[in-house]
Amino acid sequence: MGAASEQIDLVAHGLVKGMPAAWLAGRESDLLAPLRLLAPGTLPEGPPPNVDRRGIAAGLQRANEAYGHPRAAELAAKLADPATAVVVGGQQTGLFGGPLLALVKAAAAVRHAEALEVAGRPAVALFWMATEDHDWAEVESATFLGSAGLVNFALGDDPAPLAPIGLRRVGPEIENLFAALAAAFPSERFAAWSARLAAWWKPGALFGEAFAQQTVALLGGRSPLMLDSMLPELKAAQRPHLRRLIEERAAVEAAYAAAEGRVVARGFDLQVAPQRGASPLFLLRDGARRRIEWSGGDAFRLRGAPAGIGAEPVADLLALLASDPSLISPGVLARPAIQDAVLGTTLQIMGPGETAYLAQAAAVYPLLGVAAPWTALRPQVLVFDARQREQLAELGADLPELLFSPEKIASRLAVRAGGGFVAERRGAAEQLLEGLRAPALALDPGLEKPWTKTRDTLLGALDAFAAKVEAAAARRGGVAQQRFDHLRQATRPGGGLQERVLSTAWFAGRYGGDFGAALLEQLALDPRHLVLVDPHAGRSPAG
Repeated sequence: MGAASEQIDLVAHGLVKGMPAAWLAGRESDLLAPLRLLAPGTLPEGPPPNVDRRGIAAGLQRANEAYGHPRAAELAAKLADPATAVVVGGQQTGLFGGPLLALVKAAAAVRHAEALEVAGRPAVALFWMATEDHDWAEVESATFLGSAGLVNFALGDDPAPLAPIGLRRVGPEIENLFAALAAAFPSERFAAWSARLAAWWKPGALFGEAFAQQTVALLGGRSPLMLDSMLPELKAAQRPHLRRLIEERAAVEAAYAAAEGRVVARGFDLQVAPQRGASPLFLLRDGARRRIEWSGGDAFRLRGAPAGIGAEPVADLLALLASDPSLISPGVLARPAIQDAVLGTTLQIMGPGETAYLAQAAAVYPLLGVAAPWTALRPQVLVFDARQREQLAELGADLPELLFSPEKIASRLAVRAGGGFVAERRGAAEQLLEGLRAPALALDPGLEKPWTKTRDTLLGALDAFAAKVEAAAARRGGVAQQRFDHLRQATRPGGGLQERVLSTAWFAGRYGGDFGAALLEQLALDPRHLVLVDPHAGRSPAG
């Protein structure tokens, strides 16, 4: 599994911190209750909750056959069986598949389900596509890495603010993005992949459908069932649970407030700001998804509604839910419990940021009578191929240094290029300044402060000059410097985490359409260590 041998501890390097780090260390687990964090290397315990999933399974078969999933019927039939464990991951349906972490979540759900199957327990993986979200900024762009740096492909301003992403269709401007993509990445492999992308992300295509088709194509027969959160059968199954959140609104707010108090008392920051008087639900009206806020005992308002629209009876809201459950959707704090209520989830896969807000979201599980699932932190991935590994070794560096202390590599390269002479003489300058201290203080002890200021000023100026000399040497550093710059940009693009910055589609364009298979094969599930994936493993670098 993977060609890399480094064990990069994510907690030690601050890539998992705060509450998720405490949970991995076995602390603060009561804040998550009734949810349970899955310890690395273990399987969820206990039988699946007894939930009737037959309606959802039928809808998923229909939808996933349309997405091109080769095992849609088989997996849907397995889902309909109440004895089957359900493993769920999810993400927004971003342009060109969203950032790499979205594909990692899908692959992690698959690997966890496969681990259960190996242990003799039937399991199926689902990927929850958050199509009810209306955050256009989360989905409208994709970042690729070109020879000259990062290239962002964006659809532009929001054409329909507050409209759920699941109702959005790709506009004609997508053709301009594909033209720009062809100009920026003219290789045959990228052109072939772009042609496949264009078949999914074409004018008129729904975001959710394009995202699902791309994910299924990358993961093939091992793909999870792709679950659109606006699927009619799913919305019908949610109706009684959404109704209870409305009817028990006072108890819901009290439960959230109590959970928030426990989190703050332990010294952790709240991931979702408290909103007293606001429900965890949204209502879709006139194409806009707005938060429901309670107004008095039996009335509600819509946040940001046009002027002149006052409070409405809660009875009318319940009537809307009864007639059309697609109009009401859960927000971030209600979604986990609603998801698990209708799916009977055994294990949910969450990122560190998502896991941090579960301490608040967990509050409504007992209120809804929902059997709480196990929770696993998703693995974090770095794609780093054998050729890049060789280049890094030629620089005399290792991957942890490249990721977390690149300035040390830069300094060594500057010395090799002849730019270290200033730094080499810094010690002599420091000694000279130190030699001035004793005779100065012998004349007047009050000269201590002026001497300290003089030393700091001169050494600071010398360090600044040394940095400029090293930068000049780096510019003349030739191949070594270029390789270092490319490696640093590939592993920490724009200074961020690779899996959060670079688009899933970029990796498939660079490494070929079987990138998803390589990710599945090499993905390890221990969230404490960075997973290194080499897409070339098992084939020639040119393959």
